[in-house]
Amino acid sequence: MAEIAHPLRRSVFRGVAGHCPACGKGPLFWRYLKVNGRCEACDTDLARYPADDGPAYLTILLVGHLVVAPMLFFPIVWRSNPLYSLPFILSALAVLTLAVLPRVKGGWVGLMYALDVRGSDAVLHTANAAD
Repeated sequence: MAEIAHPLRRSVFRGVAGHCPACGKGPLFWRYLKVNGRCEACDTDLARYPADDGPAYLTILLVGHLVVAPMLFFPIVWRSNPLYSLPFILSALAVLTLAVLPRVKGGWVGLMYALDVRGSDAVLHTANAAD
């Protein structure tokens, strides 16, 4: 079992809020999904904590379960003309996905910070490491 290097809950919640998981003061992102290389407040190297595809998968999972699954129970979805309902549903899904993705990525970076997982640790988890 992995040993937790930093407080897990605090680090994840700071990341979800878009702040540095170490100090909670500096911004985590300098663009929509671009993680700052270093924290402006505490000089923590944020670039070494990998996010990769995890936030995208988790966002799809959340949005799918929170929106698509309950939507299947409403009969208006099945009775309405797809020309009218589909653009509304797809635009709502796109907006929700774009709103949730940075928060999930921030929480993911906070989780990687708390567990002290670095980008250089990826060699330990690849399938061809046994070669």
